[in-house]
Amino acid sequence: MPLTPTLDLVRRARAAGTGTGAFNVLQLEHAQAIVAGAERADRPVVLQISENTVRYHGALEPVAVACLALARAAKVPVAVHLDHAENPGLVHEAVALGLGSVMFDASKLPYEENVAATRAVVDHCHRHGVAVEGELGEVGGKGGAHDPGVRTDPGEACAFVAATGVDALAVAVGSVHQMVTRDAVLDLGLITRLRDAAGVPLVLHGSSGVPDALLTRAVAAGMTKVNVSTHLNKAFTRAVRGHLAAHPEDVDPRRYLTPARTAVAAEVTHLLGLLDPR
Repeated sequence: MPLTPTLDLVRRARAAGTGTGAFNVLQLEHAQAIVAGAERADRPVVLQISENTVRYHGALEPVAVACLALARAAKVPVAVHLDHAENPGLVHEAVALGLGSVMFDASKLPYEENVAATRAVVDHCHRHGVAVEGELGEVGGKGGAHDPGVRTDPGEACAFVAATGVDALAVAVGSVHQMVTRDAVLDLGLITRLRDAAGVPLVLHGSSGVPDALLTRAVAAGMTKVNVSTHLNKAFTRAVRGHLAAHPEDVDPRRYLTPARTAVAAEVTHLLGLLDPR
């Protein structure tokens, strides 16, 4: 199947009032599991590569090329996306490699500087047919760099989209990155106001901390792209620990990575069903 542009998936979901699942890839097993889970759910999906993952691997190209290959071979539409990039140079590399979209995060900067930096990224990406997700209002949980109490203002969101030309907007509505418990409280009324004000698809970061029922309500309120990472990492690690506890003599990583991959695929299937119940 040809590589699917992220914006096509997100716009179709927004028009249908459903959500698009976007899951972070840490290594090949994650990417394989995400695609397998999407195929089992018969839903489209977004493979996301964060700047932190690029740093872990030492380069973007190896993990990006693997994700692109898996996306092209998948039985369902799969998009490949650069997540939480703060370095414009990394954005340019992602564009050159053929990723369909990037999330440029300049939310640590003062508003006017965020606008200027994001606008420059949008100009470059749009010249190459690549969509851009921006961020307004910091989402917490990134080692103190973000304030969990911040919320995105609808009026500012409208102005930001107009000034930057972003195709989607990550907003702060109560979720926090890297949560290992699922007890986040989202401001559903704010989500609806942001949806009406922004005029572009909204993105929920930090979704691992949001319980199932609230994820469904967030999509109904106006969220479209829903990012998940830590929740999958928990499933992956739990499966590895369980296997090694039962088989402490195993030394072949394939023996414990296989059940971990299976566990992640099952979670992806479950979450995609919540976001797009059909």
